[in-house]
Amino acid sequence: MAQAACINRPTTWKRILYIAFLAQFMSSVGFSSTFPFMPLYVKQLGSVTFLGTDFLAGAVYSAQAFTMMLASPIWGNLADRYGRKIMVERAMFGGALVISLMGFVSNAEELVVLKAVQGAITGVFSAIAALVISAAPRERSGYVMGILQVAMGSGISLGPLLGGIVADTWGYPMTFWVTGFCLMLAGIVVAVGINEEFSPQSKNESTPGLFTSWKELLRREGVMITYIMSFICRLGRMMMIPLFPFLAQSLLVDTSRLNTFTGLALGSSAVCMSLGAAYAGRLGDRIGHRIVLAFCLFLGCIIYMLHGLAYESWHLVILQASLGLTLGGINPSVSALLAQYSIIGQEGMVYGLDNSVFSAAFLVAPIMGVGTAAWFGVQPSFFVISAICLASGFCAYFMLPDNAKDRS
Repeated sequence: MAQAACINRPTTWKRILYIAFLAQFMSSVGFSSTFPFMPLYVKQLGSVTFLGTDFLAGAVYSAQAFTMMLASPIWGNLADRYGRKIMVERAMFGGALVISLMGFVSNAEELVVLKAVQGAITGVFSAIAALVISAAPRERSGYVMGILQVAMGSGISLGPLLGGIVADTWGYPMTFWVTGFCLMLAGIVVAVGINEEFSPQSKNESTPGLFTSWKELLRREGVMITYIMSFICRLGRMMMIPLFPFLAQSLLVDTSRLNTFTGLALGSSAVCMSLGAAYAGRLGDRIGHRIVLAFCLFLGCIIYMLHGLAYESWHLVILQASLGLTLGGINPSVSALLAQYSIIGQEGMVYGLDNSVFSAAFLVAPIMGVGTAAWFGVQPSFFVISAICLASGFCAYFMLPDNAKDRS
């Protein structure tokens, strides 16, 4: 079912990667600049229905995750049929419009609706990953995904700072307009800088249906277990995020700077994730991404356990930085394994499904994290996350195939 892919690989894939790096960086800066302040914006807008602002503050995240989970595989399948570049432009220009409109809403219910629309039409990282992987040699997939992770991590590190400055200076609506501008610029960069010579499937060729295509992909050796690994890895990380401020609060002597400290610690994780991704992607191309993934998961198990044993606030900064390095190895390894286990021409579907897996983890993890903390307490919850990481490491080492079969 594979389409003819598209691009003259030997001469253009590195250029495409560098342009995609810039576009991913700009879009990550934009998206992350509004993310930390969304609950405050909801409170400021207020509710016009019986739904309280506390409920709506959670709904702005879950609505986006739910619609993205449903829409991403469909967009991915369309990318394999009609081209990957147009899907990147759809995600960026569509996201620019919808997010800019969020600066004009008059109540929190309108914001939730727009966040649901955003989830349905965006998915920038998966679209860019499909575009670049379709152009690059498969043996360089780890390097490619590592570079894209650096772009995303760098943008996420800068975005909240930029968003905070803009929000404090001009108000929350301006942060959405800045995000829209960043996405529009990123879309223009892709539109002008990348020339994708995509060859769609001939009308005379039989075209498998959407569910048939998914079934064929998931039956390939290593694909299903890699998606399961992707879900579990992200589940552990996202379970930690809502718990971390409470852990920091319990260890800080002066809690008046709790938000600053939390931002510093999580920001150090994002910076180190970028550094780790740059190295781990290349290393995986040399020694195997399965080995890198398993090692990083075992290391992550230890780091999460140490979170539960921390008794000084400065421990958390060091632990978050260390965790960032391991995440820098986990994320590109999973993406590179998906590229190796799938066949050429399936890139859109592969990363569309992976984005759906990410969204599913985003939906489930906060509930699991809060529920675990309510049952066991905040610090013991990190032992649960550590156990999840340990189980994932054993799965990666013993269940993932060593070598990809012929993927042509």
